[in-house]
Order: sequence, then C-alpha cells, then structure tokens
Amino acid sequence: MKGWILAGCIILTLFAGGCKTKPVPPEVHEAELQEMNLWRAGASIYAPEDYNQYLKSLREAKDKLIQVKAKFPWLRNYQETQLAFQNLLDTGNKLLQKVEDQKQQRSEAVSSQISSFTKRIDNVKKLSRMIHHGRFARTLLIRTELRLMEANLLHKRGEIEGAEKKLKDVILYLKDAEDLVFSVLERYRDRSFLEKWDIWLRETISESEQKGIFAIIVTKIDRKLVIYKNGKPTMTFDIGLGPNSLADKIHVGDYATPEGKYRIIEKIPKSQYYKALLLDYPNEEDRKRFQVEKKEGIIPPGVGIGGLIEIHGGGKDSITNGCISIENDDLDRIFDLIDIGTPVTIVGSTRRKNEIFFRQ
Repeated sequence: MKGWILAGCIILTLFAGGCKTKPVPPEVHEAELQEMNLWRAGASIYAPEDYNQYLKSLREAKDKLIQVKAKFPWLRNYQETQLAFQNLLDTGNKLLQKVEDQKQQRSEAVSSQISSFTKRIDNVKKLSRMIHHGRFARTLLIRTELRLMEANLLHKRGEIEGAEKKLKDVILYLKDAEDLVFSVLERYRDRSFLEKWDIWLRETISESEQKGIFAIIVTKIDRKLVIYKNGKPTMTFDIGLGPNSLADKIHVGDYATPEGKYRIIEKIPKSQYYKALLLDYPNEEDRKRFQVEKKEGIIPPGVGIGGLIEIHGGGKDSITNGCISIENDDLDRIFDLIDIGTPVTIVGSTRRKNEIFFRQ
C-alpha cells in the first residue's frame, strides 16, 4: 500500500512541475540552414568528398536526435545530440569556407582561360587573314567566339561549372581553327627557313653597307618594309600583302608574295596603283624551283610561274594578289631615293623564333 502511495506521489510530482518537454537544441535548426547553404553554394560540385562526409555526419546526428525524441519527455537528454550537431556545424563552416575558396580558385582559372582564349582567337584571326582559304578558319573562330561569350556571361553570373563546360567547347573549336592555320604556317617554325631568311638578310644588309647604297627589306609576318642605307635602317613603313601572303609564291594565281633576293628593274611613275617599283620576279632561283615542283606534280599542268611583282601605291589596305602595297605618301618618300638595281629582299620573318605561332 505504501509503495503505491509513493509511486503516485512521484507521478504527481513529475506532472506538477518536472516533466516539461526539454527543447530541441538550437544547433539542430542551425544545421538545417547550414545544409541548405552548402547545397546552394555548390558543395557537391566543389568539394564532393567532403560534402558526402558532411551529409553522413548529418544523418548520424539526426539519428541521435530521433532516438532521444523517442523517449518519454522527462527522460530525454540532448547533451550528446547537441555535441554531435555542434561538431557538425564546425565541420560545415570549414566546408563552406573550402567551397568558397574552391569557387574563387576555379573562377580565377576560368577568368584566366577566357583572357588566354581571347588572345589566341585574336592571334589566329589575324593569321587567318594572311592565308588562302582563311575564311574556313574564321568560320570556326566565329563559333569559338560565341561559346567564349557564353562562358564569359556564365562566369559573370557566378555559374562557374557552366562556364567551364562552355570553355571545353571553346577548346575544341579553337584547336580546329589553329590546326588549319598553323598547318599552313608551320614553316615559320622551321629552322631551315629561319636560317635561310637570316642569310638573305645579312647578305643584303652587308651589300648596302659595303656599297653605300639603299636596300629594301620586306618582312611578311610583320607587314613591314624597311629602307636601309649604308647597312643601317633609316625608314620603316607599314605594307599590305595578298590574301595568301604568308605562303611562298609557287605559281601564278596563288595570291602569295614571293620570298627571295630581288632587284628593282623598273620605276613606273604612273600605274594602276599610283606608282610602282617592278621587281625581277621570277629570278633564276624561282625558275629552278618552279621546274622541280612542276616535275614533282606539285604544280598542276598548264599553270605558269607568274610575274609582275611590284611595290606599288594604293595604300596598305588596297587589294593585291601578291604584290607589296604601300601608302601613296610613303611611296612618294622612297620613289626618288630608290634606283634601278636596288636590292629588295623579301623574307617571311626576321626573327629566329616566331613566338606568335606557338600555341599558349
């Protein structure tokens, strides 16, 4: 009888003031917000392994909470559960910082790639204007630029993963354009060509110095015409070349500018393009090579070697199919200085290394 009375007193005491439900630790709600923030921040993308481990710890902490909440209210003890959620929050804060760091690093990498691709596109675009059939490369470049614009827009909106995917397309299109252009320009990295051009340059400059005469050096890659006197450069002019200017001339109608050592053989005070200085193309070396390539089948039957290569006026942006065009005022400055017989050397490049052709 006394036992029942004691038990009743205990029950009455609990209901009277000691059996209030203990509140769930605030860390539980904080963890729910943190999980959402991590998801929004892209933790599954930027730190997938750590994020999966975080979710595992979150499930374990929630399991502890469920176990505690399953007990009678007056028997619930959240101390261990609260500690688990506190540890989880600490892990989540570190993870969030790691995600932000990763996003920043990848954002900077995307920004760097966009800048690099922009330079490469501009480079290939410029080179494509100097080769025959460059329009095919420019078509690829248009597609490349569109993807790059999309990548840049996604990057500005903070959608780094989307920007990275677009940049993969940029790489593919840009590579195709570069392959097309660099296949034509491979000789600008060929040591035999670079050494040959260097010998021509030194011989021409030496002749100018020894004879005390003017000499003309034309560099196709730089689109420059330099006047030498007594072996020293005295004037430099911008020039225009044909649509296939970076290739060496092989035959008539190839739109290429010849490379070699030539002479002025005629000064034409009035021509279709203002004034002109006629070169002795084709010279003996040009004819020899033409015959060899004709026999090898490189040059189609019935195609001639061509001629009438001039330094003429009309402007550096005028249409020319293989000649060297120059502004009329610039041609006026040199026309009276240059005599018949003046050496004119045309080379692809004056540099031993053409960094412009090396892919970044």
